[in-house]
Amino acid sequence: MGNRLSKIATRTGDKGLTGLGDGSRTGKDSLRVHAMGDVDELNSQIGMLLCEDLPAGLASELLAIQHDLFDLGGELCIPGYQLISDQQVVKLDALLEKYNSGLPPLQEFILPGGSRSAAAAHICRTVCRRAERTLVGLGMAETIHPQPRQYLNRLSDLMFVLSRVLNRHAGGSDVLWRRDTQK
Repeated sequence: MGNRLSKIATRTGDKGLTGLGDGSRTGKDSLRVHAMGDVDELNSQIGMLLCEDLPAGLASELLAIQHDLFDLGGELCIPGYQLISDQQVVKLDALLEKYNSGLPPLQEFILPGGSRSAAAAHICRTVCRRAERTLVGLGMAETIHPQPRQYLNRLSDLMFVLSRVLNRHAGGSDVLWRRDTQK
C-alpha cells in the first residue's frame, strides 16, 4: 500500500497535481482522481446513513461496505493494483437477496424520499451511480480490473433496495411516482 500521511498540509498539490500510491503524479482533474473522489464521497454518504436509525445488523454490514470502498479507493490510487475481489461482489449479491426477499414487488416507479434514512440511502445510490459512471470512463482510457465496476453496480442496486427497507423500518412505505399528476 501507499504511504500513510503524517502531515496533511504538504503543499505538493498546489500546482494541480496529486500523488498516487505508486509514487507517480497526476492531474487533480484526471479521471482516476475523479473516480477516487466519487468513491470517497460515497463512503462519506454511507457514514451519514450510519447516523440514522437502522434495522438490526445493517450498521455492521454498511461498515463492512465502507471498508470495501476504502479498498476500492486504494485500488484506484495504485494503478494496476487489485484490492477488490470477486468475493466482495458476491457478498453484495447476498445482501441484495437478503434485503430484497422481504419486499413486495414494485408496481410503479418510486421517488427518493419517505423517511430520512431512506432518502439518505437514495443519495448513496445516486453518488454510487456517479462513481460507477466515472469508473467506466476511466476504464475506457486506462486498464482497470472489472471487480470495482461490478462492486459499484451491485452497491447502487443494494442502496435502492435498502431505501425501500428503511422506509418500512420507519413505519412507512415507498413513495410512488404518479404519472397522472397535474402539471
